[in-house]
Amino acid sequence: MANNQPPGYEIPAEMRDFAEKSVEQARKAIDGFMGAAQKTVDTFEGSANTVQTSAKDATRKTFSYAEQNIAAAFDLAQKMVRAKDVQEAMQYQAEYVRSQFEAMQSQMKEFGSMAQTAMKQTGSKK
Repeated sequence: MANNQPPGYEIPAEMRDFAEKSVEQARKAIDGFMGAAQKTVDTFEGSANTVQTSAKDATRKTFSYAEQNIAAAFDLAQKMVRAKDVQEAMQYQAEYVRSQFEAMQSQMKEFGSMAQTAMKQTGSKK
């Protein structure tokens, strides 16, 4: 009755529940913060008529990407606290890193395109 595999470490259900609730509370706090920040930007944009369209677009994109990245991080956190073992947690981590790398590439390409467009608009006004 020799078993050569080490026993798997199971994360207790109570610990996963506690961690899941903590992640959800943090997600709600960040959502509230992002909402307040967005309202501040909207107020600023409404009172500052000199803000250019490209700057507004960049600001909105920045908030959008920040929200997407934060949501992805919280999704990972929820998956991690629900993981049954270390192998499953490592799989979630690898998937997260891969998807975030792809998202960052896309986001940087978008910002590069926006910068080029803004430079062209600025150059044509001279």
